[in-house]
Amino acid sequence: MNTSEFRRRGKEMVDYVANYMEGIEGRQVYPDVEPGYLRPLIPAAAPEEPDTFEDIINDVEKIIMPGAASPACTELETVMMDWLGKMLELPKSFLAEKAGEGGGVIQGSASEATLVALLAARTKVIHRLQAASPELTQAAIMEKLVAYSSDQAHSSVERAGLIGGVKLKAIPSDGNFAMRASALQEALERDKAAGLIPFFVVATLGTTTCCSFDNLLEVGPICNKEDMWLHVDAAYAGSAFICPEFRHLLNGVEFADSFNFNPHKWLLVNFDCSAMWVKKRTDLTGAFRLDPTYLKHSHQDSGLITDYRHWQIPLGRRFRSLKMWFVFRMYGVKGLQAYIRKGSNKVNEALLQRINSAKKIHLVPCHLRDKFVLRFAICSRTVESAHVQRAWEHIKELAANVLQAERE
Repeated sequence: MNTSEFRRRGKEMVDYVANYMEGIEGRQVYPDVEPGYLRPLIPAAAPEEPDTFEDIINDVEKIIMPGAASPACTELETVMMDWLGKMLELPKSFLAEKAGEGGGVIQGSASEATLVALLAARTKVIHRLQAASPELTQAAIMEKLVAYSSDQAHSSVERAGLIGGVKLKAIPSDGNFAMRASALQEALERDKAAGLIPFFVVATLGTTTCCSFDNLLEVGPICNKEDMWLHVDAAYAGSAFICPEFRHLLNGVEFADSFNFNPHKWLLVNFDCSAMWVKKRTDLTGAFRLDPTYLKHSHQDSGLITDYRHWQIPLGRRFRSLKMWFVFRMYGVKGLQAYIRKGSNKVNEALLQRINSAKKIHLVPCHLRDKFVLRFAICSRTVESAHVQRAWEHIKELAANVLQAERE
């Protein structure tokens, strides 16, 4: 959508909202739809090719509005998380369709997802140990719990341990800045010998510092064997997994109990939108479920609905799945994949032509197998950092122009 169409669509949306407000007295106050009404009304997977804006707006009135805010908000989120899970080729155990035990939820950030996973894992291990030894108090168990992550993990992982009141230990990464099985196993044996209780591991796919990947195929089986919750944090790199050529980087996710990445970082969905999946939804609801009278509803114990207040820390939530629905339909899977891939040979060739035509700097290309690559080589001893910075700003400006021309 270019700027002129954005202006036109924006004005149409203002009219839509104004018309809604003018006619609000004619609409039902309470929806009359039944649980599960929405899933049969939309496709089981995201479209490969883009839908038209008109079709999406028509579906808002036809599909979303009859469910008002609450049922539509919840049900669209459940389906959108299944759509996204299928784009990533997540194991079916993470999906909610066909009454599965798993499912997805939109958290505000990857930090929230890590904290929610840790708290759920903490509750789960406490219940398990107290079932085996009823004399154990929660306090006695808590002081022995220990969680693990790579020394390259995001600081939010350490913060989750702090908030959760458990020890968090950093596993030394290898030469590629990855957490490996041997280092994790060594820490586990040492801590178990000291009387501690390992219960939670965070594996990072795409670290903040250098985009390194912990070895899931090694770490995962250890976590399953030791009955530790494995949470996979792919905050910004995870969007790339919608491309088949990058999907192998997610191999091993089948060992995880929870998985999270941020569509608001690289998948064109505005902040905030952090996608989290769990294999067993009862692991979350078991940790966060409370049912005061003012939050009870007629389908409370029917098993027919998902109640996301039991999947997260806050009770209130926004209609975040609506923006996912718009993005997935406006771009289609192929459009999103193209955005992730971005620099085709054609685009790089066009950029090189603009750079060399501007005659401010000169670059020479090369081919790495089938990739057209631009080489930036510094050949003069008198070059200073300011010259390099100026050249980089020039390249960025011309690259933005090339990408804008491609979109138009």
